[in-house]
Amino acid sequence: MIKKEELALVQDWDKTFAKSDKVDHCKVTFVNRYGITLAADMYVPKNAEGKLPAIAVSGPFGAVKEQCSGLYAQTMAERGFLTIAFDPSFTGESGGNVRFMASPDINTEDFMAAVDFLSLNDKVDADRIGIIGICGWGGMALNTAALDTRVKATVVSTMYDMTRVNANGYFDSEDSEEQRYEKKAAMCAQRLADLKAGEYKLGGGVIDPLPEGIPQFVADYHAYYKTDRGYHERSLNSNGGWNVIGCESFINQPILKYSNEIRSAVMIMHGDQAHSYYFGKDAYANMIDGNKYTDNKEFLTIEGASHCDLYDGGENDAIPFDKLQEFFEKWIETSRG
Repeated sequence: MIKKEELALVQDWDKTFAKSDKVDHCKVTFVNRYGITLAADMYVPKNAEGKLPAIAVSGPFGAVKEQCSGLYAQTMAERGFLTIAFDPSFTGESGGNVRFMASPDINTEDFMAAVDFLSLNDKVDADRIGIIGICGWGGMALNTAALDTRVKATVVSTMYDMTRVNANGYFDSEDSEEQRYEKKAAMCAQRLADLKAGEYKLGGGVIDPLPEGIPQFVADYHAYYKTDRGYHERSLNSNGGWNVIGCESFINQPILKYSNEIRSAVMIMHGDQAHSYYFGKDAYANMIDGNKYTDNKEFLTIEGASHCDLYDGGENDAIPFDKLQEFFEKWIETSRG
């Protein structure tokens, strides 16, 4: 029998963004196929009638649903979609009794479980479901789109390919067998150290305080996660970070191998000032290489936007919500034939 874990969910509004008076909000839970109970915020347009198109949102990697994904979800609900923003397994308010772990497989399943939940919701048209993945969850969203034929449209925002960055380092600066071997050896040593200590060592969240001479994107992360702009007490990036071995399996499990077999609509959007821009550009190129279904694929460059500008809009409201609405309305409806 499929059972839910009883989760202690915060009912007060504890988001990093203001509550909208245009939507109704509640907490919901659902179970993935590994038996992990996931927690989500559900946003429903007020006075909505009939079955609605729906969107599941997650990310960034190391964030919680009270941050960026919740902002995306609430804003898209204002525009007529029933939405959920969920915490991935082992993080935030979601279950999983080993905390602060990540898995390419389990975290892709988290998205699929969200689609399960939406498909069975009485208020949702199961033929009109999309997903949004932010930062590291952009890669997970692409992997989900390649696997889950129920997903009609996918938006990938300011993405990281977490398998690539773990295997190759930033800007592919560690892309050699020798450097990967050293990483794997260090992880294996850490596994034993953790078992001897009886607990998992945390890798540390966003650097605080900032040292001199750090890259601009590290300062950008600090400006979001460590200030009133985006700090949250349950956010890994705002606090102690992932376990040191939390992303071990990403090193040799590329998640985008079959992205060029995605038939459904995909829009990858990225700021041209983001350090991560190369992830989005390369993911798009790989997705359309040999793909028989390219008419519904799009790469959107947002001029002047940094990586974190697409978390909450930054100073210039960089998130193109009008474009997202247009994209989902077009391709979710088109998918119905």
